[in-house]
Amino acid sequence: MERIKGFSLLELLVVVAVILIIATIAIPSLMKSRQTAHEAAAVATLKTISTAEISYTTANSGTFGTLVDLSAAGLLPSSLTGATVNGYHYSIDIASNSRDYTVWATAVTNAEGRYDYYTCPDWVIRFTTDSTRAPAGVAGQPVQ
Repeated sequence: MERIKGFSLLELLVVVAVILIIATIAIPSLMKSRQTAHEAAAVATLKTISTAEISYTTANSGTFGTLVDLSAAGLLPSSLTGATVNGYHYSIDIASNSRDYTVWATAVTNAEGRYDYYTCPDWVIRFTTDSTRAPAGVAGQPVQ
């Protein structure tokens, strides 16, 4: 009689258990890496928006523009206007005389980004002033 070769149920259960253990260890690290990548992308996008503001102001009599203005001028991709990009929502507060601005990068959820960021015409990227959305003790301080 020929013997059928294959895996026993016990061997398959051991393999599944090993895979589950590896997944339990790896998934939190992957989530943390994703979160950190989104935060780095938010800081880089704030720098891009600040550069676009400087370009916009030189062509528009020293006034700053909104995300829609910057996108219409071809200085930013239209995906930044009102949409969530890499887990962050971007907005610009323009002063009433259009001579000052604050650009905000707000995380949509804590899983997307732990911190919110903002910048002004001084080009310093800072953590939010909301102490619940900034690292302990550094609310409103520059990002290192």
